[in-house]
Amino acid sequence: MNNAAIKTFVAPTLFDKLIFPDKKVQQQIDLLKDCIKTETPLPNALKTMGKSYDDLIYANNHKPTLQDGRYFTLDDFAERPNGIPVISFFSGAGGLDLGLEAAGFSHSLLLEKQALFCETLKFNRPKWEINDGDISETDHMIEAVSKCIGNKKNFDGLFVGGPPCQPFSIAANQRFKKNDDNFKRVGFAHETNGNLLFDYIALIKYFRPRVFLIENVPGLIELDNGQQLAKAYQELSACGYLINQPLIFKADSYLVPQQRTRLFIIGNRIGKEFISPIPSNKPLSVGQVFNLKIVGTENHVTREHTAESVLRYMMLNFGSRDKLGRVDRLDPRFPSKTVIAGGNSGGGRSHLHPYIPRTLSVRESARIQTFPDSYVFKGSVARQFTQVGNAVPPILGAQLGKAIFNSFFCSN
Repeated sequence: MNNAAIKTFVAPTLFDKLIFPDKKVQQQIDLLKDCIKTETPLPNALKTMGKSYDDLIYANNHKPTLQDGRYFTLDDFAERPNGIPVISFFSGAGGLDLGLEAAGFSHSLLLEKQALFCETLKFNRPKWEINDGDISETDHMIEAVSKCIGNKKNFDGLFVGGPPCQPFSIAANQRFKKNDDNFKRVGFAHETNGNLLFDYIALIKYFRPRVFLIENVPGLIELDNGQQLAKAYQELSACGYLINQPLIFKADSYLVPQQRTRLFIIGNRIGKEFISPIPSNKPLSVGQVFNLKIVGTENHVTREHTAESVLRYMMLNFGSRDKLGRVDRLDPRFPSKTVIAGGNSGGGRSHLHPYIPRTLSVRESARIQTFPDSYVFKGSVARQFTQVGNAVPPILGAQLGKAIFNSFFCSN
C-alpha cells in the first residue's frame, strides 16, 4: 500500500469514529491525523512540541507486573582467567567470544571475513589479535593460525566457530514469499557459504585442538536428510574426536530474555563426555530490559516512523503483529521473540518496543542479546542490527565456556 492510499484510508476510516477516554491517547491520535492531513513529517511535529518518539504511547498503555524482573549481565558469570587459548573462526561481532572471555578463556586469534565486523571487534577489544582472512582459503588460514600458536598438530586449546547460518536458516527465508525462488533452505548448495563448515573442519583436522565447538541453527541437522552432518561427524571421528550429539539450546532457558534456539556440536580428543550447563526452569521476562536507563548509551538511535505507521502500531496489544510492517509488539511478561539480523543487502529491523509504538534501537536489541552497554557496534544502523542479530548471546556463551572448561580442562 502506497502512502497516498494510506492517507485516504487509514486515518479517516480507522480512527474518526473511535473516542478514547485516555486524553493522552486521543491527543496523540489527533496529532498523527493532523500530520497525515497536512503532510507534516512526524519528527517535525514532535520537535515543535518539544517531544520525541519516546513520548508516544500505545492505546493500551498499562505496564503489567513482571513475574520475574531479573536481568543478568556478563559480570554475573565472570570466572578467573584460566589461560586456556582460544582460536575463534567466523567471529562476527564477538558475542560468543565475549562469553568465553567472561568464562576465563584467553583469545589467541579471531578470524572474521567481514571488515565491518572486524572494526567492531578491534574497537571493543584492541588487544585481541584479529585477522580478516577468508576461512575458505585453507592454506592462508593455516599460515595465519600458525603465526599465533605455532604449527602445532595437537593444539592444547579450544577452536570455536559458527559458519554463516543463513543457508540453513528458516528465518532467513521468511523474508520471501513462498513462491519466491529464495524461499528454500539451500544449505550446502549455497554458492558462497554452503561449504564453510567443511573448511572449518579441515582446520580442526589439521591443528587437532583439544576441544572444538561448532555453532549453528537447528536447521543444519535436517539439511540433505542429515547426510552432510553425518559426513562431518565421520570426518571428525576418524581424526580421533569424541563428539556429542547435536545440542539444541533455547536461550531463554539459560537466563537470556529471548526466545532464540541454537545448535552446538562439541568434540574433544581426550575421550571425555561433555557435561552440559544446567538450564533454568523459569524463563526471564524481557520487560526488565526496558526498565533500565537508556539515555546516553551508544547505538541508541531509533527509526523515524511515519505518522501512518505509528497510528497502526499504537493500536496493537502485547504480542500482536502489525501485518503491513511485519513487526511485533513485544510482551514484557515473556521472553522476547528472536532478535533478527536482517539481510546483508537490505535494512536491519527489529521488534516493536513493548511500551512505545516504535521499533527497538540497536542498543535495546543488544541488551536483549545480553551484550554489555559498553560494547559499541560500528557501521550503519542496519549493519549494526546485522551484527547484533547474528550473534550468540554472550551470557549463553559464558555458560557454554564454563561447561567446556569443567568438562575438558579442569583437573578436578
